[in-house]
Amino acid sequence: MTKDEFAKYIDHTNLSPKATHSDIKTLCEDALRYNFAAVCVNPCRVGFAASFLEGSSVKVASVVGFPLGATFTEAKALETKYALRSGASEIDMVINIGALKDGDDNFVIKDISAVVKAADGATVKVILECCYLTDEEKARGCRLSVKGGANFVKTSTGFGSSGATIEDVKILRENVPANIGVKAAGGIRDFKTAYAFIKVGATRIGTSSGPQIMSSFDPLV
Repeated sequence: MTKDEFAKYIDHTNLSPKATHSDIKTLCEDALRYNFAAVCVNPCRVGFAASFLEGSSVKVASVVGFPLGATFTEAKALETKYALRSGASEIDMVINIGALKDGDDNFVIKDISAVVKAADGATVKVILECCYLTDEEKARGCRLSVKGGANFVKTSTGFGSSGATIEDVKILRENVPANIGVKAAGGIRDFKTAYAFIKVGATRIGTSSGPQIMSSFDPLV
């Protein structure tokens, strides 16, 4: 894997509630410098990021139902529409964690489907927040995400009790088809860690440490 190829795994992320305009500008500048896959920002920052990155290959992702996943399905769908209207082309939605744990599979599918429908062809990633789930719930969440029409499953928001683990990525990869992406996110701060996730099946890496990861890139790994 070349350094340029590796960069295309990175969703360079700043979802801090304290993020300023300057912080998002720096995020976008970093993404352009390394040609990352995407930046991931809060909805209110989508318009600026999309304008800044216009004409580049770097996509803009935004979050829906974030970080708890427990809002109204209709609100998630509307948030999706506004994010896309503002310039996002990827949506990272949080699954309804409580409904998943209740075993209310039909509701979970409808919740995801509503976002997928609102996304109208844009990429939808479903955040499972694995730190709160049993292995069975992680596997079932993957299957329900696929039934709901999602393009990716994702380990974590980065705001839960822990972030991505190798075992979680293995479970996600084993429970979605090959054409469905797996995004590892939360606590990934160096190349060695990021590459370990890729080796077990991650196709995207969500991180706020993109430049640090790139600075530790090792072509001999």
